Amino acid sequence: MVVSEALERARSATAARRWGEACELFAEARSHLADGLAPPDLELLATASYLRGQKESAFEALTTAHESYAAGDDTAGAARTAGWMALLLLEVDDLQQSMNWSARGLRLIERLGDGNRAGGQMAQVAAAIGAMIVGDIEDATRRFDAIADVAARSGDRELTALTALGRGRCLTSIGRTVEGLARLDQAMAAAEAGEVSPIAACWFYRVSLNDCHEAFDLERAQRWTAAFEKRCREQPDLVAYSGQCHAYRARLFLLRAEWAEASAAANLAEERLRAGDFTARYLAKYELADLHRLRGELRAADEHYRRAAETGWDPQPGLALLRLAEGEYGLAQLAIRRAVGAASLGGRGRLLPAVVEIELAAGDVAAARRAADGLIALNGSAPTPMLAATSSAADAHVLSAEGDAAAALDAVGRAISAWSALDVPYEIARCRVLRGRILGELAEADDAAAEFEAAREVLVALGARSALAELTAVTGAARTGILTSREAEVLRLVSTGLTNRAIAGRLSLSEKTVARHLSNIFGKLGLSSRSAATAYAYQHGLI
Repeated sequence: MVVSEALERARSATAARRWGEACELFAEARSHLADGLAPPDLELLATASYLRGQKESAFEALTTAHESYAAGDDTAGAARTAGWMALLLLEVDDLQQSMNWSARGLRLIERLGDGNRAGGQMAQVAAAIGAMIVGDIEDATRRFDAIADVAARSGDRELTALTALGRGRCLTSIGRTVEGLARLDQAMAAAEAGEVSPIAACWFYRVSLNDCHEAFDLERAQRWTAAFEKRCREQPDLVAYSGQCHAYRARLFLLRAEWAEASAAANLAEERLRAGDFTARYLAKYELADLHRLRGELRAADEHYRRAAETGWDPQPGLALLRLAEGEYGLAQLAIRRAVGAASLGGRGRLLPAVVEIELAAGDVAAARRAADGLIALNGSAPTPMLAATSSAADAHVLSAEGDAAAALDAVGRAISAWSALDVPYEIARCRVLRGRILGELAEADDAAAEFEAAREVLVALGARSALAELTAVTGAARTGILTSREAEVLRLVSTGLTNRAIAGRLSLSEKTVARHLSNIFGKLGLSSRSAATAYAYQHGLI
């Protein structure tokens, strides 16, 4: 194949978003060119490499393009590539190098006439995002306003969309959620219309999904996740951001109580991380950790939260809730309070449900009330159906702790209605446990038992061992009558210290059958370990 043909095919593959083919063809052409690829082709190669998850190759190609533009006195090209380098470095959490490249790009912009400034504004965008990352929202807003003026004069649609995204993120971070999400809608519309580059489109989904989850905006989360998944499906060679997409899918599956699907999506996210999606380092681990925690698989949850923390991001509120599940109330309280203190005003809301749960468990009803009131205030300023359900549930928990059973019963009823409208079975079940507790306090024992049984049915079906353990504690331990005779026999033998293999031999069963019985026992009794099963057997006279 002649070099010119390889280059044309590489450019066509890039335009068609066949990233793997583009990388191969550019590499082939490059190997036959004494002077290497021209700077515009190097920019295309950088895009293809980056989206294939080959970030070092992308940085090398973009750096070479920048140097070529600078050597040829193409200031606009040099400024543009410096800006893109700064932005890509932010995506791999290298803030210092990003700032260096951004400063270089800003110096180059100053040498451009007004008519050429739009192309170099990526350096200004990177500087604005860097200001957001360090918490200087005032400086970030000022920079985005300046970029918006350049975009308006030049008619640059991508720059206009990036400005909408940046302004929206600034607004949500300071608690102006409704305005911020409206700006993000504008950015997403531009991405859907094909007005931004492939890399920028992926950023838009990532930023927007993060913000709508923080705002409890389930409708936007579902819509944007579906659009993100469609975009990834249309680009089979896409590696970067594909893991994030699967992680956000896992989050929605968890909400809808489709835990098998959540597990599959979370594992796909981790697979994409291993395949090169460096953008999924945190989220893939965090979503897997949350799934393990809800299932009562506490050791696995701890391991994945630890790996998530290695990225530099604090895995909250999941890690604090894990400490709570382990009975470490003080550690849970310390972790969630630290996370709230470090969060932006806009990011604090997603932590408040965990604050309520942890503070109540630790006995600080006043702190739980402040958190519940914070959720109620959020629902007043930026209402969503999910926030209404969450705030009502939090209020009900605190009212019950405060001794106002009648008001708590009313609040939990509102929460159950709101969660039912959203079809979120796990949260409905947890609220039914609370309603059962409240009814018990009101001496309505039969109604309380009915609530507990309805909740147990859902939680057993899900395999939600942590929530089942809570229910078991509330009801005074599960009755042995809910076990089959075979399950009771397996539990008795487990309590003697026998392994699954030994139990299988004793009962003439396969190890797989014993493991299935043990899983059913754990689910029905709300247990999470063999030692807990042994303790239960002693308490209930099975040995």
